[in-house]
Amino acid sequence: MSSVGIPEAILSDTRLLQDLAEVAKDTALLNGVLMRTKEEPNSSELVTYAPFTLFPTAVPRGVFEQALAVQTQYNLLVDKISQDSEFLEEALASTAESDDFTGRLFSIYRQTIKEGRSQSVVLGLNRSDYMLDQQEGLPTALRQIEINTIAASFGGLASHTPDLHRHVLKVAGLSDLSHRILDNNPAAGLARGLAKAWELYGVERAVVMFLVEDVQRNIMDHRCVENELWSRDIPTIRRKFEDVSLGPDKRLFVDGQEVAVVYFRNGYMPQNYPTEQSWETRLLMERSRAIKCPDIATHLAGTKKVQQVLARPGVLERFFPEQPQVVQQIRATFAGLYTLDQGQEGDKTVAMAMANPEQFVLKPQREGGGNNFYGSEICRVLEEARGSSKRTAYILMDKVRARASVNYLLRRGAPLQPSQCLSELGVFGVYVRQGTDMVMNECVGHLLRTKSSEHADGGVAAGVAVLDNPLLV
Repeated sequence: MSSVGIPEAILSDTRLLQDLAEVAKDTALLNGVLMRTKEEPNSSELVTYAPFTLFPTAVPRGVFEQALAVQTQYNLLVDKISQDSEFLEEALASTAESDDFTGRLFSIYRQTIKEGRSQSVVLGLNRSDYMLDQQEGLPTALRQIEINTIAASFGGLASHTPDLHRHVLKVAGLSDLSHRILDNNPAAGLARGLAKAWELYGVERAVVMFLVEDVQRNIMDHRCVENELWSRDIPTIRRKFEDVSLGPDKRLFVDGQEVAVVYFRNGYMPQNYPTEQSWETRLLMERSRAIKCPDIATHLAGTKKVQQVLARPGVLERFFPEQPQVVQQIRATFAGLYTLDQGQEGDKTVAMAMANPEQFVLKPQREGGGNNFYGSEICRVLEEARGSSKRTAYILMDKVRARASVNYLLRRGAPLQPSQCLSELGVFGVYVRQGTDMVMNECVGHLLRTKSSEHADGGVAAGVAVLDNPLLV
């Protein structure tokens, strides 16, 4: 067997690979593994298959199950952080001063805290992302890359990829491997969380609003979750920042319809706020009675700086006192994380990074992929920030040493050729809290994304990674 879990005889049979690729592409179209084309990104008439691997990728069962098992604890951790204003102030004060985007989000957070929360129901749809550290002579270790608390994507398309890869294996004469691809339906789980929040809002005619961007190639991923909501007779609409208004009693309205839940599939990058009105609308929504997914506190809980602070000794114990097993379970997934705050500790981090930049990743407070710095770029960024507080807008993380495997990345218009690939495992979590009562806390599925090892950073939406499935070994 090869490192991807597929016999070498198949990987070396060019004619068979070409036949399998055509079968796979057609099956992707039949199964709804779709994206809008770049040529017409907002046209429902022009779609193509979302990029994906020809074969599923081998993933050790032990670390896969570890990632699923810890997700409900990560759900609790994010929720506890969002309720701890003192911690968020301490963790993010320096970053909010040096990073304009984080600063604007933090000012909204401070204002909502000052005014008091208008809604007691909290909804979290998260995705925790991991890579496998596979250094020579050491056991494979699960290492968290980040946790996404806003617009965690591809839960919809990931629900359709298991059948796609099972069919490819069947056509390749490898039906005996199909049972190693688990059933997976994050879309249904995400919709369950949205439905529970809508139910707790308590207004039958109110809608769930997907807050979306002007250009949305990944709309099919959204539609999977939307359709799950419609199957529950929950009205769902798609709107942009400028469509929203605040009505009496802080109720949120769009085109005369009351909004029960705002599901942010937009608002996670600076370019999502092109005007001052966009920021004013974000504040308006936070002040409203609508349930926000995420609310501003939960959004901030997912920042890279919070991730770095959590890795410090004793910090997890703040959130899980007298629960050493939970602390150990979460901490076992941490990679090395280091502060770049002003002071002796931050200076030590800079010196360490400048001496061995290939050992690290420099991360800004950004989502969406393609934002990180590697190698000599780390030195350039830190050199430019020398003597200023700009470096506090970043954190430094140990580079995960994953082992590459051979696979074929199927993209529209791209040639069929083998690539040395690296994969990232995401696990979806859903929780709903009403006041002090946690009424829902679940791990609802997984996502595997794979990219050529020549690309250091970037996800599916950024055009670098492709969709994949774990083949458990």
